[in-house]
Amino acid sequence: MRSTRIAAAVAGAVILVGGLSACNKDDGKASGGGSSSAGGSSDAGGKQDPVDALKAAQEATSGKKTAKIDGSTTLTLAGKQVKQSTKGGLDWTQGMQMNVANTMEGGGSPGKPIKAIYTKDAVYMDMGAAMPGAGGKPWMKYTYTALSKQMGGSGTLFQDALQNANPSQPIELLVASGSAKAVGKEDVNGVQATHYTGTVTTDQLSGKLSKDLRDMIRKQFAKTGAKSEQLDVWIDSDNLLVKKVEKLGGKQPTDSTVFFSDYGTKVDVTPPPASQTRTAPGA
Repeated sequence: MRSTRIAAAVAGAVILVGGLSACNKDDGKASGGGSSSAGGSSDAGGKQDPVDALKAAQEATSGKKTAKIDGSTTLTLAGKQVKQSTKGGLDWTQGMQMNVANTMEGGGSPGKPIKAIYTKDAVYMDMGAAMPGAGGKPWMKYTYTALSKQMGGSGTLFQDALQNANPSQPIELLVASGSAKAVGKEDVNGVQATHYTGTVTTDQLSGKLSKDLRDMIRKQFAKTGAKSEQLDVWIDSDNLLVKKVEKLGGKQPTDSTVFFSDYGTKVDVTPPPASQTRTAPGA
């Protein structure tokens, strides 16, 4: 059903931003004790401890409040690959809001970018004024309450996810895993960044999520047979996340790569005018 694909696309963009920790319910500080500081602590050789470095990066990234995103997720469904790409602007000043273009390829999707504006209570998608029944109104409004129910959760699933999702969440999850280690310096789109890697178990993932999303992910893991995911992040000299890669194995592997840039940029998340908007049936 089209409504189910829309719900999946909306969920995909949220997960792309915050990873599987998008519905984190804690106070937003990294687990593991201690305090965050840009300097961090060093070992006898003068190298900064990975946990301290990541905590500093989480704090700096979260504090920027806006950024640009360019990423994609590839997953296998019924033996076929489906890819979703998201590109645009993020604003997490008051929960996550976005102005992005989502593109779905494979699985019967058209493969064309659709502009989407994520606000506090709904997502608006530019479906085109020429669509049958559009009446000259290009934008379709989907409330998060309706989409949450279509995904099998309660009416607050998407609100919870967007309230807590921001690029710092994967960093927090990597700290909480207890497996974080520094790989070394690498170039990310012309920027020198430190690569950190770790493995997160399904128990650690589910422990960081709201009940709705936790149950959904457990079911997904059961289908795929995956028990852990590999999580990699790249942090630049300003302690900001510039790249994130998540890989989930099993029978239906998922591979997600996201680039973040232009922190502090202005992002317009103003909903389209009512005269150009229709409300989706059941939403």
